[in-house]
Amino acid sequence: MENIDRRSFLKKSGVATAGTIIGTSSVVKGISKQKSANDTVNVAVIGIRSRGKTHYRALASIPNVRITTLCDIDQRLFPEAVEEVENLTGFKPSTETEYRKVLEDKEIDAVSIATPNHWHALQTIWACQAGKHVYVEKPVSHTVVEGRKMVEAARKYNRVVQTGTQARSSETVLKALDFIHSGGLGDIYMARGLCLKPRGSIGHVKNSTVPEGVNWDAFLGPAPYRPFNQNRFHYKWHWFWDTGNGDLGNQGPHQTDIGRWSMNIMTHPVRIKGTGNYFVWDSDQETPNTQQLEFEYEDGRILQFEVRGLGTNPEGGIRIGNLIYGAKGWMSIASEDQGTCLAHNTDIEVGPTGFSSYHEEQTASFINPNPGSEDAVINHFTNFIDCVRSGKWQELHADIMEGHLSTSLSHLGNIACKLDRTLQFNPHAETFINDPEAASYLTKAYRSPYDLPDTV
Repeated sequence: MENIDRRSFLKKSGVATAGTIIGTSSVVKGISKQKSANDTVNVAVIGIRSRGKTHYRALASIPNVRITTLCDIDQRLFPEAVEEVENLTGFKPSTETEYRKVLEDKEIDAVSIATPNHWHALQTIWACQAGKHVYVEKPVSHTVVEGRKMVEAARKYNRVVQTGTQARSSETVLKALDFIHSGGLGDIYMARGLCLKPRGSIGHVKNSTVPEGVNWDAFLGPAPYRPFNQNRFHYKWHWFWDTGNGDLGNQGPHQTDIGRWSMNIMTHPVRIKGTGNYFVWDSDQETPNTQQLEFEYEDGRILQFEVRGLGTNPEGGIRIGNLIYGAKGWMSIASEDQGTCLAHNTDIEVGPTGFSSYHEEQTASFINPNPGSEDAVINHFTNFIDCVRSGKWQELHADIMEGHLSTSLSHLGNIACKLDRTLQFNPHAETFINDPEAASYLTKAYRSPYDLPDTV
C-alpha cells in the first residue's frame, strides 16, 4: 500500500477548504435499521499498535462481529495484525491508511478508535456524521471543548458512542459499586484516585527522517507540524501536550470515573486545585510526572487524584485504583487486572495522646475467586455491540457523556497545575469564572484542514 503524503491526502479527501468530506446530504441523523443478534456487525479498528490490539482481540471473541478493516498510519504494523485477526476470526481484514476512506465504506457499522488522544474528538465526530457507531478510548478528548462537541455529535446523529472505561463492565467493580450505592459505606463524602506508576526517563532524542511506511503528517493531524521524532511517536506521544495529556489523562479517566460513579455525580466540579511538576529526570518530556489534584463539587463533596511517576510506596494497599470514603467506612478498589475490592467498617478511637487509631474489620470483600474468568474489556465491547444492534445508546455502560465528565477532570486538573492556583469553574456553562487565562486552555489551535467544527 502506498504511503500517502499530505498533498495527496488533501486532494483525495477533499478537506483542504471544507474541513470535512461528509456533506449534509450524506449525514445520517437517525438510527439505521436495527440488527438482530444473528446479524453480522462490521467493525473497523482505528490504530492497531498497542491498545488497538486489545480492541481487535476483544472484538474477535464476540459472536457475529466481523473485523473488516484495520486502519493505521504506520503500514509496518499491518502484516502481523492482519495475520492475527485472520487466525482469530477466519476472515482476512482489509487495510487502510486513510481514516476518511474507512468512513466512506457503507458496509462498516462501527469504528473502534485506539489512536493518540489528539485525534479522538475529530475521528469520533466524523464517524457520527458518517452514520457510524463509535467505541473510543479514554481520554475521550484532548480538551474540554472537544468533549462537549463529541456529546453533541453523538446526540445529533443518534449514534452509540462508548467510552473505553472498561471498569464500568467489570463484574468485580459492579459488585463493589452496588455495595456502595446500597449504603454499605454510608454517605460517600470523598473519593480518591491513584496512579502510582513509576516511569523511567525518555531521554533526549534528536529529530530524524520519517520511517518508510509511516504517514507522519496524518499522525500529527490537528497537532502543530513538527519534524519527526521517535520521542513523539509510538506511546511516548503521551508525554507531549500536542498529542497527549500525561498520566493524568492516561490513567486519570479510569479512576476519576469510578470516583464520580461512587458518588453518583453527573456534573463538573466548581473548584479545582492542582500542583505538579516533572522531577528527577532530564528529558524531552513536557507533562508532569508528579501531580496532586483536588476537585470540589457544588454540594461540597471531594474527588482527589494523585500521580506519582517515580519510585513510591502503595497507598491503601494499591498502586492503581481508588479509595472511597463514607460515613460508615472506606473501600479500596484496585485496578481491574488485580480484581480486588475491599470494604472496611471503621471505628475511631481517640487515645490519651490525642491521636486517632483506626480499627478495621473487613465486612465485605469482592475478590475475583478465579482470575481470568472475568474480562472487563470483552464485557465492555460486548455491551457496545449489543447497543449497536439495538440502537439504544441509553443502555451503554459508559456513554460518551460519562466519558466527557470523567475526561474533563483530567483536563481541568492539568490546567490547574499549569497555572498553579485554585480555579473557579461554572459546571453548567463549562467555563472558568472570570478567568480568561484559564479559559484559554479549554480549547486549542487546530492545524488546517483538521479543524474542530463549530457546529457538528
